[in-house]
Amino acid sequence: MWFVSVLLPLLRLYVCGIRVLWYQLFHRSFTLPVLPNQRGRVAIVTGGTRGMGLETAKQLVRLGMHVIIAGNETEEGLSAAQKMNDDRGEGQAEFVFLDLTSLKSVRHFADSFKRRGLPLHVLVNNAGTMLVPERQTEDGLEFHLCLNYLGHFLLTNLLLDLLKTSGRQGRCARVVNMSSATHYAGEVHLDDLNRRTCYSSHGAYSQSKLALVLFTYRLQELLTAGGFAVTANAVDPGMVDTALYDNLWTLAQVLKKPVAKVLFRVRVRFCSG
Repeated sequence: MWFVSVLLPLLRLYVCGIRVLWYQLFHRSFTLPVLPNQRGRVAIVTGGTRGMGLETAKQLVRLGMHVIIAGNETEEGLSAAQKMNDDRGEGQAEFVFLDLTSLKSVRHFADSFKRRGLPLHVLVNNAGTMLVPERQTEDGLEFHLCLNYLGHFLLTNLLLDLLKTSGRQGRCARVVNMSSATHYAGEVHLDDLNRRTCYSSHGAYSQSKLALVLFTYRLQELLTAGGFAVTANAVDPGMVDTALYDNLWTLAQVLKKPVAKVLFRVRVRFCSG
């Protein structure tokens, strides 16, 4: 039982990591082509106070979008939004509190946003965590499952009607789910989603990412069948040197530092026009 529930998920996850690093060894970071101006469009970026979420929010503001940075670090969020606005980009940024580990907070955020009467063109479900010790949310849910998947699942569904009315043919609204290659190592335990029988942080993380990918595919099927001008996208950024790796074991942390300098992805550069 211990081997199947704990050691096997660990091995699967690290095999996935090695395969990604091998790929990145031969496929370095790239510069995106010139992107069209997005003035007048509205985006929400969860986890936009640091890491990839912060960089995503910055670039969307530079492209002219009104970006709502949604996160649970108020001081960091307000500072990040202020810096983006001080950069004199064509768009604007603001911070709104959102705790994705609280379903009550997700509902409050969605209700508050809809009451503002704004459209919604892009929803970037970026926030996430990895390899945290066993813990439960206030709703009694396993932490990875709630933060990486269920919180975003609920947020997307609460805002889906708004995305449908904001998108149009030729300029679709978008749902962008930040996924990971580790979903290949995941197994969804329908009889024990909260991993209470035998906890594995590696298994819990991989399961949450697999659930997010499956949700993305199903959502796209439903949007296509309904003829809505909304696309659902799962994005794997590769291995990027962010705070996501802070929960690695001590030995893994030591090994990660030199590897990250050589093989981890650097920040993607965007060009606007």
